[in-house]
Amino acid sequence: MAVGKMAVAVVPSGWWRRWQWCLSARDGSRMLLLLLLLGSWQWPRQVGAGQTFEYLKREHSLSKPYQGVGTGSSSLWNLMGNAMVMTQYIRLTPDMQSKQGALWNRVPCFLRDWELQVHFRIHGQGKKNLHGDGLAIWYTKDRMQPGPVFGNMDKFVGLGVFVDTYPNEEKQQEAQKRRYSPGVQRVFPYISAMVNNGSLSYDHERDGRPTELGGCTAIVRNLHYDTFLVIRYVKRHLTVMMDIDGKHEWRDCIEVPGVRLPRGYYFGTSSITGDLSDNHDIISLKLFELTVDRTPEEEKLHRDVFMPSVDNMKLPEMTAPLVPLSGLALFLIVFFSLVFSVFAIVIGIILYNKWQEQSRKRFY
Repeated sequence: MAVGKMAVAVVPSGWWRRWQWCLSARDGSRMLLLLLLLGSWQWPRQVGAGQTFEYLKREHSLSKPYQGVGTGSSSLWNLMGNAMVMTQYIRLTPDMQSKQGALWNRVPCFLRDWELQVHFRIHGQGKKNLHGDGLAIWYTKDRMQPGPVFGNMDKFVGLGVFVDTYPNEEKQQEAQKRRYSPGVQRVFPYISAMVNNGSLSYDHERDGRPTELGGCTAIVRNLHYDTFLVIRYVKRHLTVMMDIDGKHEWRDCIEVPGVRLPRGYYFGTSSITGDLSDNHDIISLKLFELTVDRTPEEEKLHRDVFMPSVDNMKLPEMTAPLVPLSGLALFLIVFFSLVFSVFAIVIGIILYNKWQEQSRKRFY
């Protein structure tokens, strides 16, 4: 599927009957009503042989003029930190040091198969390797939780896709007078993906290498044309593609089968700057529901899951945090421990005295 290409839609038969009825009638009010209905219809678009149609989900989508963004009860999107709504984009962070911002959808997503198209722009005054740090797109259990991972919490639960613009590990290697082998070194900016069940930390010093599912180089800074990223989740198959060359066609970046993501999580995007900075702008987020044909065997196989995981990739088991003891519980534990200790000492003395008496009788 190419960005900007016109898709052919299948017109339902009911719409054709209404059109004929309106043509046969010479009533202007009927024609006006039909036009209003056509304007409110969300036309399906065909997306490929594996899927049938995709439908835009407005409650999970965002585009100009950015209505529904704010803090009110009717808002579908919330801003956090330094994020600002502008005329042509939503700026997560400005090109300034130590800024942090995020944009989160308020409506949980219960779709089984979906595709998120992200129209973004990263630009700033920084020259080669003097800019950072990038942005992230999230599908997670928790929302509006600021933290060190591109502006979001560490040890998140869900999916993170990162557009990393600064090579932390490479700079550390250079500072230690060490060099990468050609097969290991990356070219930044770099896109990677990570699935977490809440037990993993994102390793900033190694740019997320230990936990990434895959990645690719993506030269996205200071471009004079639109840049897009698409995240597609179909039949537990995660695909990340990009359109960053100005050619209006998708290019593969990440493809991972066996990804299990629960339903009911939230979409969001975030960014953070440190000593280095950039403008991180979100122009639009468009989520599409994908209608997918499944066999009965696939229906059984693709049942709902309750914790994110990846087949053939062992994620550490989550350990529940210990609940702190109340004052009464702590007192009772100490009290009964002392009573038990005293009781054990008394029993020990009695047994020792009996043993001594029996020893004296045997001696005499």
